[in-house]
Amino acid sequence: MGKVFDEIDVKLASWIEAQPLWFVATAPLSENGHVNVSPRGHDTLSVLAPRRVAWVDYTGSGVETIAHLRENGRICLMFLSFDSRPRIVRLHGSGSVLLPGDAGFDEVVDLHPDNPSTRAVIAVEVTRISDSCGWGVPVMDVREERDLLRLQAEKKGQVGMDEYRRQKNSLSIDSLPGL
Repeated sequence: MGKVFDEIDVKLASWIEAQPLWFVATAPLSENGHVNVSPRGHDTLSVLAPRRVAWVDYTGSGVETIAHLRENGRICLMFLSFDSRPRIVRLHGSGSVLLPGDAGFDEVVDLHPDNPSTRAVIAVEVTRISDSCGWGVPVMDVREERDLLRLQAEKKGQVGMDEYRRQKNSLSIDSLPGL
């Protein structure tokens, strides 16, 4: 049986930040819109307070999380243990998008390794924290991080990344505004 927590304590924060892979889920308000679930990794996430987390968001082929948050703010993060102790933790809350120059952007970016693919920071005010057994999650070993996002961004350069974001990140798949 799962447990609901009042806040992210130091022990839970340490566990969350140690997970090499986690997922973010968002959805538009439209019943015809597409629910989005995206994997995340790298050293990008920080627990900032007992009910506040944020991560550095890298440029990708889509902009669903940003578009959905700008429309309605609803978000769920899911962390899974792939080691010998099974566990799943979900953080539900309200998310916001911080762009370069916005208050709080540099605070989060400065906590993590520099990456030329950085496009935003996603901040989440957590309203519900719960865990469940995770007995159905396989035990797996992480071999290494992929460095393809950084390498692509370095190859394109700032001008190329700006153009890529204009082409690929201006609208979501449901035509909601992105970047």
